[in-house]
Amino acid sequence: MTDTLQLSIIIPLLNEDESLPELHDWIVRVVTENRFSYEILFIDDGSTDNSWEVITQLAERNPQVRGIRFNRNNGKTAALQTGFQACRGKVVITMDADLQDSPDEIPELYRLIVEEKYDLVSGWKQKRYDPPSKTLPTKLFNAATRWISGVHLHDFNCGLKSYRQRVVKSLTLYGEMHRYIPVVANWNGFRKIGEKAVQHQARKYGTTKFGLERFINGFLDLLVITFVHKFGKRPMHFFGSFGTLSFFVGSLITVFLIGEKIYNIANRLKYRNVTDNPLFFLALVAIILGVQLFLAGFLGELLIRQSSGNKTNDLLIAEKIGFEGLNV
Repeated sequence: MTDTLQLSIIIPLLNEDESLPELHDWIVRVVTENRFSYEILFIDDGSTDNSWEVITQLAERNPQVRGIRFNRNNGKTAALQTGFQACRGKVVITMDADLQDSPDEIPELYRLIVEEKYDLVSGWKQKRYDPPSKTLPTKLFNAATRWISGVHLHDFNCGLKSYRQRVVKSLTLYGEMHRYIPVVANWNGFRKIGEKAVQHQARKYGTTKFGLERFINGFLDLLVITFVHKFGKRPMHFFGSFGTLSFFVGSLITVFLIGEKIYNIANRLKYRNVTDNPLFFLALVAIILGVQLFLAGFLGELLIRQSSGNKTNDLLIAEKIGFEGLNV
């Protein structure tokens, strides 16, 4: 084996004990035929079946297998982030554990990174073995993501992706951001992002772990990360701009109402108190809201300057296997 691993294959999983042996053997066959040096990282996201026992058995058979088990279910994003921190390969490939992603795609995904010099290659499941209740929302979700992010991929949520190691080490993921890794990578300056049509296989064991609510949550997450990307380092630009505008409009209305009253008094015209005009209270609300938004932006700037900017991984890892002698 070379000093630098060519491949790290990261597999997040939840209750997939039936599929793991078959998936492992399939991966080993492919990487052996192509003479890759490799490691397989199974990230057990709090499984309640025998998944960890299966991973332990695979690690005893194959020294290139490593595993991390969480105390509880933390989500796919947390599993991927942990795998990215622990991986050592020059090229990093992620895939789902349910056998719907084909390991036969690994050699070409590796080649696109190494020879074509892509930073990230995302799988595109052109032909899906999913019901319309899943495929139609997926198309809408992908279209919305393309429109908002400016990253033109057909299938953002495909679990089968390959990365240059520098890309995954630059990522800080949280929430449900695994859907938007290409978007975050692009924002981090990795512009050469491509996609490859990949084979999608029908699920062989178990049932899907995701429901329709993931599309609603996914869209909300997209809005959040877009906002954080644009204004996370300069909150005053967002809150201060709206605050200044609101304060200015409220002040302008107030000056107009006072000027109107003075004009009517000077010309002996009928007038009413400023506080009797509903516009005065709208102006007062606008002024107060403007001050609050400005202060929110100011406090945000103070917090950013006092923060180190580094997010710590506070996941409770219950157990590891295969990491002996590795400084990870």
